[in-house]
Amino acid sequence: MPAYLDHASTTPLHPVAREALLAAIDDGWADPARLYREGRRARMLLDAARETVAGVLGARAPEISFTASGTAAAHLALLGTAAARRRAGSVVMVSAVEHSSVLHAAQRHEGDGGEVVTIGVDGLGRVDPADVAAALDARPDTAVAALQHANHEVGTVQPVAEVAWLLHERGVPLFTDAAMTVGRVPVSLAELGADVLTASAHKFGGPPGVGFLAVRTGTRWAGPQPADEREHGRVPGFPNVPAVVAAAAALAVRATEIEAEARRLAAWSRRLRERLPALIEDVELLGPDSTDLAVTLPHVVAFSCLYVAGEALLGELDRAGIAVSSGSSCTSDTLTPSHVLVAMGALTHGNLRVSFGRDSTEADVDALLAALPPAVRAVRERAGAAGL
Repeated sequence: MPAYLDHASTTPLHPVAREALLAAIDDGWADPARLYREGRRARMLLDAARETVAGVLGARAPEISFTASGTAAAHLALLGTAAARRRAGSVVMVSAVEHSSVLHAAQRHEGDGGEVVTIGVDGLGRVDPADVAAALDARPDTAVAALQHANHEVGTVQPVAEVAWLLHERGVPLFTDAAMTVGRVPVSLAELGADVLTASAHKFGGPPGVGFLAVRTGTRWAGPQPADEREHGRVPGFPNVPAVVAAAAALAVRATEIEAEARRLAAWSRRLRERLPALIEDVELLGPDSTDLAVTLPHVVAFSCLYVAGEALLGELDRAGIAVSSGSSCTSDTLTPSHVLVAMGALTHGNLRVSFGRDSTEADVDALLAALPPAVRAVRERAGAAGL
């Protein structure tokens, strides 16, 4: 059986979400803005989904809007907060390891005349709150700061609550990309102290094409796109009610599963981190060596192999029936190394990210451990690096 170990990229539809989606296709197809019966039925489903998501995230229903993706939510979050606070300043502050969707939004802000200040990270990919405080003191004209809840490539959990306190002390709002944590570990908007938070349904078993945008009451936010009356004026366009309903159903059931699942997946992550150095020469483990959920995600293991091209290694593993992702984030046309690994000072080629999900089994771990050593040897031999 093939071993799918790329659940951090996307994970299969949860069975509960599948049932909800099929039911909502029949009951929620109409325009929820209309007052006739079919429209009211769709609106009831949409409102119920919003209440469900708000309940899981510790938010109020009016604070939740649904977008077409996590990327769209991130763009709206950063640009909307910056736009609303133009008078406070023109600076957008981001960590060096934010997801590309956040960095692209920051680039757009800069292209429109704003400024971007980047906060570096340590060798584990973690931001030091002291660095944030120093940057804020140097740039009191900061409009908004972005700090992810956990890193997409190496699983490092950031000190979001501590940074939020520093920001709020100076009157600056915090945007947190929680795509890697919502539906994976407990996430509370209030406990994190985030003013704006985003997530993506396909990361935790919801359907693709649904993102969450949470804007806490009292946070200044102005739509960076033309005005639209839907989704509390934050997101333009007709909402995909069946997909939203399925996403909410997935999130609700995931909230009941994640505690037990975290223990199971953390044990497999620990096994990988312990076995890899013994199985493969010249391997560098990336991110924190911990199973503490306050430090790292339980389901992500990232590592680099010297003398190996990540894409070539992906091909070898794919032929062996193993699906993982390359942390190098390189593409054949640009050959651009991962900005996350560059910021960490880590090896930027020969990187793999293994990520487990609810459907993963111990047999998947066994298959990966069996396939990796010969795959690495094959790639090194083709590169003429065997025995180095």
